[in-house]
This record gives sequence, structure tokens and C-alpha cells, in this order.
Amino acid sequence: MPIRKPNFTPPFNIVRASHIEFDVRDIAKSRAFYVDCLGYLVTDEDKDSLYLRAVEERNHHSIVLRKANDASIPALGFKVASEEDLDRAAFWFAHKGFPTSFPDVPHQGRTLRTCDMFGMPLDFYFRMEQPECMLRKYAEYKGARIQRIDHINCFTPDVQASYDFYTDLGFRLTEYTETDGENGQLWAVWMHRKGNVHDLAFTNGRGPRLHHIGVWTASSLDILHICDVMASSGFLDNMERGPGRHGISNAFFLYIRDPDGHRVELFTSDYLTVDPDHEPLRWSLQDPQRQTLWGHPAPKSWFEEGSVFTGVPVREPVLEAQPIVAR
Repeated sequence: MPIRKPNFTPPFNIVRASHIEFDVRDIAKSRAFYVDCLGYLVTDEDKDSLYLRAVEERNHHSIVLRKANDASIPALGFKVASEEDLDRAAFWFAHKGFPTSFPDVPHQGRTLRTCDMFGMPLDFYFRMEQPECMLRKYAEYKGARIQRIDHINCFTPDVQASYDFYTDLGFRLTEYTETDGENGQLWAVWMHRKGNVHDLAFTNGRGPRLHHIGVWTASSLDILHICDVMASSGFLDNMERGPGRHGISNAFFLYIRDPDGHRVELFTSDYLTVDPDHEPLRWSLQDPQRQTLWGHPAPKSWFEEGSVFTGVPVREPVLEAQPIVAR
């Protein structure tokens, strides 16, 4: 299993994970979950779409909910450092044989739409509309008091291939899970652009599928508070796992499912990874503190269920390996 050196001169400069689009079956039910319960701010809406942001976010949206017949993921969004980086990205993907287009995306500037080698849909943009800053308007801090989007975690049928692809794009490895033995194989990777544990992570499984988006709260007390809110507002059954603390990333977490089954991780207290000589941490797949430093082990659903990408076929994983699963 080759772990590669970081690529400090990628073909274009990705700043961070930026946003996600969810296709949902019922906008009203999704609004009750994301806005009334979790506390997301509504930046804009129409009868079929809802644009949401968290209290720290200056960009127009980090979550887009769109009415659809089936629940799926049309796009994962990443911010790049300049308009020129968009052109460099378009050239790189086209040169590699990937489809490229520049669709008209509401509230976003020029947006490149493409995909990776497994078909995972990727949107890259530089500029988005910026509404009023809400960071100091503490009366608007409701629900989980979510600050910002942090990361995107996906199932991939081939962790090594996904790791290699995104390493080429400048994502840097922070932690990884590997099978034991002389010829250990990657089972999961955590990779970053912005200088904390991850902007993008990949886990072995049927894919490509979205496992979850991770959203940042200022403290573990915000996560404990949303447990009380969900338990007393009709969303108790939407709590899937936690609260607890990961060994990987050191994060305090809670995993929840929206009305369509899309998974969201409430997440805080990871660590800084900006040093260029930062050494990735290895975890054995059989280490029980890898996924759960303390708290109940992950349920079977956490390893098997995910959201499909719109129109993208799902493949079986190339690696057969069993993690520790709650009984």
C-alpha cells in the first residue's frame, strides 16, 4: 500500500470543501429538519429549492435542498483560489478525458462541473454571492448553532485509487486506516486542503456514494444541546450514532439522518494540520478506538448505508475487509 508524498504544486488550487446539493422528496419536511431543528439560516428559497448557510458562513449557501422524485446527490462543491484556477481545472479534467461544462448555477459565479474517475459529481467555483455576515448576530444561533461546513465523506469502491486521484489534486493525507499484515491495504483515508483533519475522506464500500457531510460546531456542548432538541421535537429517531469521540481526527461527534436518509455529522474539536511536514497517522482496521475512542461502536447502517449520486452507478468494493461493527 503506497502512501505518497504530498503534492505541493497541484494543477490548480482547491481552497476547501464548500457546499453540497441534496435532492429531497419533501421540501417542507427537509425545512423542518435543517432550519427549525438544526438551526440553518435560509438565504433564499422558491417552491422547489431552499438555500441554507450556517452562522459563520459568508457564502450564499453551503447546503442546497431541491425537490425531486428520488433522494440523491447532484453535486459536491469545492471553492478554488481564483478564476484562473477554474480554467486550469477545466483544462486538466478535459485533458484527462473527463466531461466538463460550465452550467448556469444560481447564486454562484462561473462554475465548472465535472466528475472523478468513479463518476462522483464535482463542482468547482471561485466566487459566490455573499449576504450579510451573521457571525455576531447571536439571536440567530439556534438548534445546533452550526458554524460552517467542514468536510465531505464518501464511500469509494477503491480507496487507493481515490487517494491517488485526489493526491494529484493537492489533497494532503492526515490519517488513514489500513489492513494488517505484510501487504496492508488502504481501507479509509482523511485528506485536507484547508489545514484541519479533512475536507474530503474516503471509506471502503459500495460506491461512489455519499457517506456524510460534516458540519462544524463551536463546542461539544452544542452537540449535546441538539440531542435534547431532537429528542423533544420529533427527531429522536433521526439520531443514528453518538454522541461520542472518534480516535481518528479526535472529533467529538453526532451522526444524524435527515428525512430522506442523507447523513450529517455534527463535528468539533479536531486539530491543526497546516505544517508541510505533517506526518499522517496510521490506524489498524482492527483497532477498536479507531472509529470510537469512547462511546458505542458504529451500527451496521453506518458502514452500509449512503446516498447515491444522481445518475451514477454504484460498484462493489475491490477490498474485502471487515471493520468492527456494533452487535
